[in-house]
Amino acid sequence: MGKDVFPTVLQIRHLTVTHRKDLRRMTDNLTFSLGPHDKAAIIGEEGDGKSTLLKLIYNPRLTEDYAEYTGDIIKSGRIGYLAQELSGTQRQMTVYEFFCATEHFYDSTPAELAQIARDIALPGDIFYSDQPIGTLSGGESVKLRLAALMIARPDLLLLDEPSNDLDIDALEWLERFIINADVPVLFVSHDETLLERTANVLLHLEQVRRKTIPMHTVSRCTYREYVERRAASRAHQTQMARKEKAEYEKQQAKFLRIQSRVEHEQNVISRADPHGGRMLKKKMAAVKSMERRFDREYGNMTQLPETEDEIFVRFDPAIITPKGKTVLDLHLDILKNEGGTLAHDIHLHIAGGEKVCIVGPNGSGKTTLLRHIASLLLPQPDLRVAYMPQNYAEGMDFSLTPVQFLSRTGDKDELTRIRTYLGSMRYTPDEMEHAIGALSGGQKAKLYFIAMNLNRCDVLLLDEPTRNFSPLSGPIIRNALREFGGTIIAVSHDRKFIGEVCEKRFSIPANRQTNRR
Repeated sequence: MGKDVFPTVLQIRHLTVTHRKDLRRMTDNLTFSLGPHDKAAIIGEEGDGKSTLLKLIYNPRLTEDYAEYTGDIIKSGRIGYLAQELSGTQRQMTVYEFFCATEHFYDSTPAELAQIARDIALPGDIFYSDQPIGTLSGGESVKLRLAALMIARPDLLLLDEPSNDLDIDALEWLERFIINADVPVLFVSHDETLLERTANVLLHLEQVRRKTIPMHTVSRCTYREYVERRAASRAHQTQMARKEKAEYEKQQAKFLRIQSRVEHEQNVISRADPHGGRMLKKKMAAVKSMERRFDREYGNMTQLPETEDEIFVRFDPAIITPKGKTVLDLHLDILKNEGGTLAHDIHLHIAGGEKVCIVGPNGSGKTTLLRHIASLLLPQPDLRVAYMPQNYAEGMDFSLTPVQFLSRTGDKDELTRIRTYLGSMRYTPDEMEHAIGALSGGQKAKLYFIAMNLNRCDVLLLDEPTRNFSPLSGPIIRNALREFGGTIIAVSHDRKFIGEVCEKRFSIPANRQTNRR
C-alpha cells in the first residue's frame, strides 16, 4: 500500500467550517498536518464536526448541502475513505459487484487478494460472492470495505467509525491494521481501547458556551496521556482560578470598606477645614488608583477552564429488580433468521439485578437473540422494559422532534421535565425542535437513555448502547449503567463496557451449542 510516501501527506491551514442552516461554526481557524507515521484520532462529542472534517478532506462535495468552509486543505497522493455507512446503491450490489467497482481490483493477483482476505479474516473466495452487501452483518460490511481500501493502495487512510459493529477479534485485527499501516491514518472512533492502543496524535474538537464557540486541541501523544494531562490541567487551572478569585474578592471587600469610609468623611467634613478637604481628595485619588489596579488584576486573573460541558446521566437509585426474581428463563433449540440457522441449543437464565452481555463473532445472531428476548419481555406486565435497538429506526419515528418522541401526555410539567433531561444531555434549545432524522447517532442514542429514565424502566435490553457516544462520554455512560439497580441484557463489542458494567457473559459461537460463562 502506498509505495510513494510524502513527508507531509495532509496539511490543513486556517480551516473554518460553518453549518449552512444555523450558521454555527464547527471549526474555527484549524491548522493541522499529518506526517508519514501518524495515526491520528479525531475525538469529540456528537455533532462537533468529526465526520464533516473527514468528508471535507476526502471530497468537499460530500458536505455542500449542509456546510461551507474557508481555508486550505492540501493533499498528496491517493486517499482511501471509509464512510460510516454504505450508500443505498452499494447496499443493492453483490459482493462481487462491489469489488469490481474498487480501484485496482482487476490489477490484483489472486495471491494478493487471498493475502488480504487472510489479513482481514475473510474467506478467500469472498470477493466473488453473489450475496447482496445489504444482507451482511454490520461487522462483515466494515471488513469488506476495509478490504476494498487495501486493494486500492492509498497513500492516506480516512476512517470514519471503522470500529462500529466489529466483533472483538475484528477489533483486535483493526488495531494491528492501523498500527502496522505504512501510510498515515486519520480516523474517528468511539472505542476507547482502540484509541488507547493505536493513536499517537489526538485532534480534539469541542463546542463550548452551549455550542456557540468551537475549540480544538492538537496533541502529539497517546490517548491515555491526553486524557490524563487534560484532567490534570483542568484541575490545576480550576484550583488557581478559584484561589485567585477568593483573594480578589477579599481585596475587593477591603477596598470597598476604604472607599465607603473616605466617601463618608468627604460628606461630613466641614467646609471650614480646607486642609482636611485636600487630604480627603488625595485619599480619594488613591482609592481610584487602587480601583483601576484591581480592574487590571481582574482582567489578568486565571479563568475557569472553558471546555465542553459533560453529559449528565443517572438512573433513580430507587429503581431495582428484586434479586430473587426470574427476569428471563429462555430455552431455544434453534436461533434463526431469514438467512438461516444461526445457533443451536440456547439456555439463558437471568435473575433480577444481573448485568449480562451477549457476545460472539459477527453474524452469530446476537442481535437476533436480543430481538427475540425483547419480544418475550416487553409484554410482561410485572416488568418495565426498555429496548434500545442497534438500528435506531426500529424504535423511533425520525420525523418527530426529541420532545415529541419523549412526550406521552403533553402536559406542561412533563414537557418541562423532558427539556430538563435533554439539557442535561447537552441538547441545545434548537436541537430539541429539530427532526430526529437530522440528529447525529449519539444524539439519537441519548433519547433512548432519557426515555429509560422518564419511564422508570427496570429492565434494559441494549444493543450496542455505547457505540455512538464519544470516548470522553463513555466513562459517564458506563458508570450510570454500572450503578443501575435493575437488570441489563446487552449486546456489545465495547471492551470497556463489557469489563466495567457486565458481570456475566453469554457467548454465541455460530452454529454450535452455546454455553453461558
